[in-house]
Amino acid sequence: MKLDFDGEKYKQASSQQKAWGKTLVSELDLKGGERILDLGCGNGALTAEIAALVPDGSVLGIDASESMIKTARADHVATNLCFELQDIDAIDFDFQFDVIFSNATLHWVKDHRKLLENVLRSLRDGGTARFQFAGDGNCSNLIAVLRKVMSDQDYVGYFDKFEWPWYMPTIEQYRALIEEVAFGEKKVWDQNGDTLFETVEAMIRWIDQPSLVPFLGHLDAGDRQRFRDTVVERMIDKTFRGDGTCFETFRRINVLVRK
Repeated sequence: MKLDFDGEKYKQASSQQKAWGKTLVSELDLKGGERILDLGCGNGALTAEIAALVPDGSVLGIDASESMIKTARADHVATNLCFELQDIDAIDFDFQFDVIFSNATLHWVKDHRKLLENVLRSLRDGGTARFQFAGDGNCSNLIAVLRKVMSDQDYVGYFDKFEWPWYMPTIEQYRALIEEVAFGEKKVWDQNGDTLFETVEAMIRWIDQPSLVPFLGHLDAGDRQRFRDTVVERMIDKTFRGDGTCFETFRRINVLVRK
């Protein structure tokens, strides 16, 4: 099933992802002439920041969402910056990039052995890949709420053949996986990014885009709003704090590899 993300809404709901991404960008140690690939570029905000750091290089951002790519192209224009509609599973490059970057995206990719092999092939000799994505324990409140609502009598029939949308391994699982791929240098570490959403509205924006997107497409039009509203109501009950904030767990896996 094709996921109907909304690039414009994502701009308003991705402050946490952008904060993580800015940290990753600051760690890239770019010289200014690198050719860079951004896997899952979303609305292109971080991709454009990277392009500004390589005036003599180039950056390609790819994403499988038409809306995300449309927003990225409209908002970010530079001579060394390009956005393409492409599924990460389908990347097919040979020795083209000095750096491959991905922020808060790769938990949407199920086959990471294939992903890592494709990244290895896409990098030039001496090239670097730097990723951050969701790991085990991420969004524990939302996942608990979703599983409970999905099992409700009104909705359980919609999810008979539902495939869980996210790959969130433990740090031990990912370390074992990456050892199977022939990178020259490999570093994998976990990160606790637990977050207080400043307002209920901020949390709701995050729930709507992108978290609920894989689920709503399985529901008939007449039940989608009710399902969404139930999830939102239960999340507020579960995460709301007396000061107006809402708490959610964010557990991340960080990867740095060199060819």
